[in-house]
Amino acid sequence: LQFTEEKLGQAEKTELDAHFENLLARADSTKNWTEKILRQTEVLLQPNPSARVEEFLYEKLDRKVPSRVTNGELLAQYMTEAANDFGPGTPYGKTLIKVGETQRRLGAAERDFIHSASINFLTPLRNFLEGDWRTISKERRILQNRRLDLDACKARLKKAKAAEAKAAAVPDFQETRPRNYVLSASASALWSDEVEKAEHELRLTQTEFDRQAEVTRLLLEGISSTHVNHLRCLHEFVESQTNYYAQCYQYMLDLQKQLGRFSGTFVGNAESTSPPPAATSPPAVAAATLPAVPTIPVVPTIVGVPNTVAEGVLNPNEVKPPASGTRKARVLYDYEAADSTELALLADEMITVYSLPGMDPDWLIGERGNQKGKVPVTYLELLS
Repeated sequence: LQFTEEKLGQAEKTELDAHFENLLARADSTKNWTEKILRQTEVLLQPNPSARVEEFLYEKLDRKVPSRVTNGELLAQYMTEAANDFGPGTPYGKTLIKVGETQRRLGAAERDFIHSASINFLTPLRNFLEGDWRTISKERRILQNRRLDLDACKARLKKAKAAEAKAAAVPDFQETRPRNYVLSASASALWSDEVEKAEHELRLTQTEFDRQAEVTRLLLEGISSTHVNHLRCLHEFVESQTNYYAQCYQYMLDLQKQLGRFSGTFVGNAESTSPPPAATSPPAVAAATLPAVPTIPVVPTIVGVPNTVAEGVLNPNEVKPPASGTRKARVLYDYEAADSTELALLADEMITVYSLPGMDPDWLIGERGNQKGKVPVTYLELLS
């Protein structure tokens, strides 16, 4: 009745102080944003909605979620099976095996990241919503009921006092009818008793309301501790994500080095009739933008005098830079020379590069001071 009259504007309502109202608003905001962050983090870790529903059902049934193969691990499995079918000794088969192994490592890193994020970030958020917030909501409902009881007692006391005052101010009797005086006196006494009862109930309900308000206030002030805990969990989530992406970057960098090292072998293999892998195509095109080097006539091979270009064996001491056609290049990644014909590189250093007639388009001649050797195009950014 009290709730309905308040909604209709027919009853007064005890208002909470401004600090308490701010605590309530802050708690509601924390709950709403925590739910959104939790749901979107789940989407980030598991984009498949069907898989998320399955995990939710297993969690509600208190059963262990079955292990699920990551997309990277599944791709690694397909690549390995394809390499075995095509021949693990072929250039394509070797590359599939190496890429598949990297995809397997990426899938394992993803699995570790999901597990770490679930424990260190999702679980604390979920515990707050299913634990602390439920307790806060329960105590708030109790406080709401205590407030309604308090306001109902206030309204009852107000009505009783008004009736008592009316009965005392306007006695319903006449001198010729003394019986009415007796009835009026009895009514005044009844209203006086009603006022005493209403005042007693008001004191009790006020005490219960104050006690419940203090309990609820303490719980709401605990939201600050919740923010501190969630802040720590957020730092752990960022740390896990940083480690995950650092692992992925290192795995792909190692793979790129391997593919860059073996790309020349794959292209020059007589058994391979397919063009170079697509990953090396853009650098090859970039290398083609180098200024044309004048054609150097091939010198016939003389016994005891090596022909560098004709034999395909590079002796850095015998290579002479062309009169024109050299360019500056910035090294993108560290590169470890495979043999004495190659030049080791350090990331962000500047070197001079040029090409020679008959060279593999995936390689250039690089010079750093008095050092000289072959360098892979995939590790360079050619400067104009």
